[in-house]
Amino acid sequence: MLVKKNVTFKGLMRFAGHHLVWLTLWAVIVASLYYFTDFGEFTIPWVPLSVIGTAVAFYVGFKNNQAYDRLWEARKIWGAIVNSSRSWSTMVKNFVGDNFTDESISKEELLQIKRSLIFRHIAWLYTLRSQLLLSTQWEHASLRGTFGKFARLQQSKNGVGLFNDQFEHFKMERYLSNDEIEDLKRFDNPATQLIDKQTEALSTLRQQNLINDFRQVTMQNTLNDFYNHQGMAERIKKFPLPRQYGNITFIFVCVFIFMLPFGIVSEFSKIGDWGIWLSIPFVVIVGWMFVCMELVGDYSENPFEGLPNDVPMLSICRTIEIDLLQMIGEQDIPKPIQVQRGILM
Repeated sequence: MLVKKNVTFKGLMRFAGHHLVWLTLWAVIVASLYYFTDFGEFTIPWVPLSVIGTAVAFYVGFKNNQAYDRLWEARKIWGAIVNSSRSWSTMVKNFVGDNFTDESISKEELLQIKRSLIFRHIAWLYTLRSQLLLSTQWEHASLRGTFGKFARLQQSKNGVGLFNDQFEHFKMERYLSNDEIEDLKRFDNPATQLIDKQTEALSTLRQQNLINDFRQVTMQNTLNDFYNHQGMAERIKKFPLPRQYGNITFIFVCVFIFMLPFGIVSEFSKIGDWGIWLSIPFVVIVGWMFVCMELVGDYSENPFEGLPNDVPMLSICRTIEIDLLQMIGEQDIPKPIQVQRGILM
């Protein structure tokens, strides 16, 4: 996720600068037709063109609002996961075996039980992240051609995807046994199965009288919260912004930009032949503004895509991991994720 206060000119050019090429080419072509041929007799009145531009701007604005709502809801979901994870850790630390007096279980074994509950939850965090990063058919990384290559390059270059990142595999080996890792491979949704294993562990703890009924119910409610958080994240991931909003705006912007120079050039030609060439930068600037508005919404509607504008799930997972390990007194604490090139992963 971009976290700099301001977007630099270089960053803006990297995001949408390549569109200036075809916009300039189209403006030059239309200007040349007006200057070198009799095409100047064809004009589009400025009033209807401005009405079309206003309508397109309203439609693109609506799409951007909905895209932002999806992005912000995704961030709130992960914020809720942070809070519930801390609650889960403190309950594991203080609820499990605090009044247990049976000498058949040593303090070291009790600590190991607590560590397994915490470790399995950390594994769930990274497993959920990995599942949410898998590309769907409507996301940019799944596209063919230049757009798909550009999106996959952004995923790999900025380190928020699964491509050059061995983080999950390394942590799975630390937090889960080899048998658990192999067992999870049988399931289509490993994150769900990890929460189910937590429920089984709570049931075992109750049978051993390491927790009472009230604490079991309380801790199970927290696990149910994790199911709810996961389900809400999967809803955003697996249900796209409706295509009548996500795709038709692109068509409308293209139609408007196609018509734009015919209106601007005809207006500038009234001040002389040199006005025809003066119209080129104005066509490019206005057209580029509409393109940028379209791109902002387009790259915000899928917040779990692994691109620089998405929710920084890796950083959030690491923050939770550090908090939980410190709560149970672990010594080997990983370092927080650092901002790289103005991007929080």
